[in-house]
Amino acid sequence: MDTREALGSWIEGPKAAAEQMGADFGYRGERLGLPEEGAGSIAGPGRRLGALFVDGWLCSLVAYGLIAHGDEGSANLWTTPLFYVVTVLLMATTGTTVGKRLFGLRVVRLGGGRASIPQVLLRTLLLCLLVPALIWDRDTRGLHDKAVGTVEVRI
Repeated sequence: MDTREALGSWIEGPKAAAEQMGADFGYRGERLGLPEEGAGSIAGPGRRLGALFVDGWLCSLVAYGLIAHGDEGSANLWTTPLFYVVTVLLMATTGTTVGKRLFGLRVVRLGGGRASIPQVLLRTLLLCLLVPALIWDRDTRGLHDKAVGTVEVRI
């Protein structure tokens, strides 16, 4: 590889350089046997973050209005536990939450089918910690999904 090729790889990014050296990344979800696009494909980060924002906002609104009766400090303390309970209940029964439904998402086991209750409990607990959700693999699966063997897909 001459200097011009190396500089071109550096400008295009690390993925382009790795592909020139023979690495094959494929599309998101290919390693998991999921389709590239459409129903059943891995949900993009924008949709997932949007759904998380909607779910968090709705829980904050309920905590502020119904539980804390307008007390902001108390509402802040109730938002995360309420988010956990609502998410677990909805995910265990329907496989989706209000935000996920609005963005056309659901959580499934890697092999297919709805996530089990223990998977939902642990996944939601890890999601409430935020750090696992912010660290992704090359398929954009968060550590909370990897830990319990689930994946967030498009409906």
